[in-house]
Amino acid sequence: MKKIEFGDVASLENYEKIRPDVQRRVIEIKKRRRVQVGPKVSLLFENRDTVLYQIQEMVRTEHLRGRERIQEEMDVYNALIPADGELSATLFIEIEDSRKLPEELPKFIGIETAVSLQIGAASFTGAPDEIRRREDTTSTVHYLTFRLGPAGRQALNNGHEDAFLVIAHPNYSQMVKLDPACRAELAGDLRAS
Repeated sequence: MKKIEFGDVASLENYEKIRPDVQRRVIEIKKRRRVQVGPKVSLLFENRDTVLYQIQEMVRTEHLRGRERIQEEMDVYNALIPADGELSATLFIEIEDSRKLPEELPKFIGIETAVSLQIGAASFTGAPDEIRRREDTTSTVHYLTFRLGPAGRQALNNGHEDAFLVIAHPNYSQMVKLDPACRAELAGDLRAS
C-alpha cells in the first residue's frame, strides 16, 4: 500500500472546506474495519484512507504549517500503512471512566503481544510497535502488524475458512469472528499491496 506523501495532505484551509465530506466517508470506512473484541478492546484495521484522515486531523488540531512539521506527522502515521502481505491495526483499550484507568489499565499490560488473527488452522500473531512497548506499563492505544505473507493472503482471500481475532491474555481472553464486510476490506488491502 502506498505511503502518504506531502502532496496528499490538504492545506488547513482546503481541508476545512472538504472536512465534512471526508469525515462521512472515513466513518463509513471505519465501520467496516473496526472489530470489537469483547467488552473492552477494539481493533481498527488501518489503510491509506484512515491514515490520511488521521494526519489531516492532526494537522488541523495542531494547526501545523510548513513541510517539516507536517512531514513529522506523516512519518509517525505512515508506519501504520501495511507493507506487502501485511495488515496493520490500532488496538484500543476502552475504559470509559477515566477515574478507573489507574486501577484497570495495569490488568492489560502485555495485551499487545497476545493478539492473533486466525484463519482456519493458520495463526498470525500481531507484532507490536516495539518503540512504544514497555514491560511495566501499558497505554490505551497500541499499534500491531500482522504479517500474513502469501499463505495468509490466500487463506483470507479464498474465504473457505472462518477468520477470527483472538486475544489470549491472562486477564482478557476473547475471540470474535470477522464479519464478511471486514474480511472483504482486509482481503482488498492484501490484493492492493
